[in-house]
Amino acid sequence: MNDKDDVDDVTHPQWTEAPHADPAIEEFAGGEIRSFHGRVNGWLLAVYAFLAVWGIYYLFRFWGGLGPGLAR
Repeated sequence: MNDKDDVDDVTHPQWTEAPHADPAIEEFAGGEIRSFHGRVNGWLLAVYAFLAVWGIYYLFRFWGGLGPGLAR
């Protein structure tokens, strides 16, 4: 396969880097919103996991009925 076939192949385009990929911070809305590239902190992932487990527990433990104080 030659280079001309690679360039014309629309299913496998050549890798090009976005022109805005250089800055570490992207700003939107005139600088009011900033987008940082990085990792999510471990403690925040732990909070997400805890809330998911608690939500599943709460769903199965308290699902059904009319609500607190409404059942007779």
